[in-house]
Amino acid sequence: MKAPQPSAGLRTISEYLPLEGLPIPVAILRADRVAYANPALTALLGMSQEALSQLSMSDLLSRFVPKDQAWLEPRYQSQARHLQAAPTDLWLHVRGVGGKERTFHLRIHGGPGPGEQTVVLVDAQDEDSMHQLISALVIAASEMMVCQNEQEVLERALDAISAQGFFASIMHVRQDAFVYGPVRHDPEAIKLIERLAGQPLSAIRYPRDSTPYLDNLIHQRKATFHPDLNALMRRFFPAELAEFHERKHPGLKSLDVPLFVEGQPYGVLSVKGGSLTLMSTATLELFAQLMSGALENVRHHQRAQERLAEVTRLQNELVAHERLTVLGEAAGVVAHEVRNPLGAILNATALLKREERLSAVGHSAVTMLEEEAIRLEDIVRDLLDVVRPFELRPRLVHLGDLARHTVTLLQPVAEATQAHVSVEEEAELPPLQADETLMQLALSNLVRYALRSSPPGGTVRMVLARADPGFSIAIEDQGASLTHTDTQRFFEPFFTSRNNGAGLGLAVVRRVVLAHGGEIKASERPGGGARFEILLQNVGRT
Repeated sequence: MKAPQPSAGLRTISEYLPLEGLPIPVAILRADRVAYANPALTALLGMSQEALSQLSMSDLLSRFVPKDQAWLEPRYQSQARHLQAAPTDLWLHVRGVGGKERTFHLRIHGGPGPGEQTVVLVDAQDEDSMHQLISALVIAASEMMVCQNEQEVLERALDAISAQGFFASIMHVRQDAFVYGPVRHDPEAIKLIERLAGQPLSAIRYPRDSTPYLDNLIHQRKATFHPDLNALMRRFFPAELAEFHERKHPGLKSLDVPLFVEGQPYGVLSVKGGSLTLMSTATLELFAQLMSGALENVRHHQRAQERLAEVTRLQNELVAHERLTVLGEAAGVVAHEVRNPLGAILNATALLKREERLSAVGHSAVTMLEEEAIRLEDIVRDLLDVVRPFELRPRLVHLGDLARHTVTLLQPVAEATQAHVSVEEEAELPPLQADETLMQLALSNLVRYALRSSPPGGTVRMVLARADPGFSIAIEDQGASLTHTDTQRFFEPFFTSRNNGAGLGLAVVRRVVLAHGGEIKASERPGGGARFEILLQNVGRT
């Protein structure tokens, strides 16, 4: 018994599986029929494989190659009757979806089976479009290598792809989910996605186990080309979204490329367009690798900056430690040599002030002598505070009470400078675990500095508030604005922005704050003046 002969219709897709993923249109001809058409060809022509298999060669030519039918059909018939050799290299005008004609370079090769021919169509517009695409992506790649952050890399990459007429998007891998990064897509499609999800695009999260297609891209570490994106969307996306795309963007193809940075999954670059070709997909895959390299470059640059900042910090700390060591030795000598004479001077001025025979001029001179001696004593005390080791005795302290007590203590300074201090406290502020004496010293020095910097009638504002993970103490004055140099060096010993300052009070503040594990920052107050902010952690009750 004879074995049954294969039909002239379609054979099983598995026999042509290697052709399924090709981004260029391919057909297998047997006798006078299409035995197989890959997805790229069915998407180009807008017909299914089954429908194509029902058309004769004459039908195919009249329907899809009408401009060239007059000269092409006689040659095909002559070849079928063996009157002349079959053409193997042709240029044709092919009518695709929507009636749009495109020029293709058609090449005919031997088929995979007996009596079969393989027909390959290469878009003739590829050369110009590829030149433009390559030029644009080369420029974008050079720009990406000097980007300062990852977002800038992604934005520039997608801008370059979008400028070539493609839709493009990034899906980030965030632990167990995919989230949207930058997107260059149809605004109507974005609105539809947001409406279906019930939230903005940036807030949408797709669990990895619910998106097997994207998850497989990451696991396989290979790009995937889809010659018929709408068929893919009908499988994996809501029907309304798939129908919208098929109606508004027929014939779309897509390329999805997994991105890896430093060997770890970063996300997926998706490019969609009707003009994606074999050459353009290969170019875009290479560009995706350059994107990964640019992202790695950003991270290396950031780590280098962090290391440089850490080295600079350690150097500054070493210099500061050495300076404090020398300063401590000098402070001990100063305390011994200056405090005793100062005590004698202050005792003498106290006696002279009680002298009834002292004239008005003499009384004024004694008062001035006493004020200068007190100022010198304050400098000596601040000098010792800068260098002496602190032994914290923490207990629960209410910042509001501490701030108000500070204002009371500095009332004479406020009266002398004709400035006012206001305290603003957040409601129900919990207590802070701190050394009350040292915190009082720090606040007093800051408020004193602010009062002396403020103009007559000015206001010093103290704001107490929660600041994760602890507290914020902000003090603002209305004095002269700070310069960049001021903010960098403000807390160094002996650095001062005032003509009559010693440059020690704020250095003491910094030591107190650091001893409590906190941070202090100086900045310019909006509208002029200085703003100091102390950030302290809430270590809890003991």
